[in-house]
Amino acid sequence: MCSVCGCGSHSEEGPRADGRKDLLHFGRGPAHAHAPGLSQTRMIEIEQDVLAKNDAYARDNRGRLRGLGVLALNLVSSPGSGKTTLLTRTVQRLKDSCPIAVIEGDQQTSRDCERIRATGVPSVQINTGKGCHLDAHMVGHALERVPLERGAMLFIENVGNLVCPASFDLGENHKVAILSVTEGDDKPLKYPDMFAAADLILLNKLDLLPYVDFDVKSCVDYAARVNPRAEVLQVSAQTGEGMEAWLTWLTAARSDALAPLPDSVTLGA
Repeated sequence: MCSVCGCGSHSEEGPRADGRKDLLHFGRGPAHAHAPGLSQTRMIEIEQDVLAKNDAYARDNRGRLRGLGVLALNLVSSPGSGKTTLLTRTVQRLKDSCPIAVIEGDQQTSRDCERIRATGVPSVQINTGKGCHLDAHMVGHALERVPLERGAMLFIENVGNLVCPASFDLGENHKVAILSVTEGDDKPLKYPDMFAAADLILLNKLDLLPYVDFDVKSCVDYAARVNPRAEVLQVSAQTGEGMEAWLTWLTAARSDALAPLPDSVTLGA
């Protein structure tokens, strides 16, 4: 896991030769630790330390976002699921009805960030370098750069990876797992931690069903076996099929984020 290989425990903001302030880079240089030579006890200690430190940053992020009534969504998937296209179509549909901001996570390049900005929505790029996921510390830095209005929707597009992002809380309200029909319908069983952590599963690229060997019913059943509480919505970012249900879910989640906190709840807890 990344807490052993080092990408989660030595995150730092790297310098930018071009002086850009909207791109953060983490995980530069070689990995810092490997399993060979480490006892099982030490590996567990490292993992616990990394995740505890991350959870503290996540609480800070959550308190900041909750204070503004911001709905924060952590979009997770394997590479090629179509999540950037889905996100682009989503912000195009919503940007006139509520404030939106995006944090983009990739190992390299700012291509997806540029695609979001082309819609007129502000976006900050995080490059993780050798890191395989976003962590709460990285997102905290990005929150200082992305403009957030009260009641906004903040979409955090995580690095394409169905393993490590499951373990790292970013301070989001919900994890949304995106699975395309061009992948195996048994993905929820093969990567159970990710699908168990998701509040919503989007089954994307429905328009390609006639051309691939993918059993929708089996996939939905597998997802329910791993996570009975997660809702599954079927969508196509290309044709727009199912998008209304996704937008309705987002609108309801935003209303929940704007609701006043009970007196017994402390921000950041």
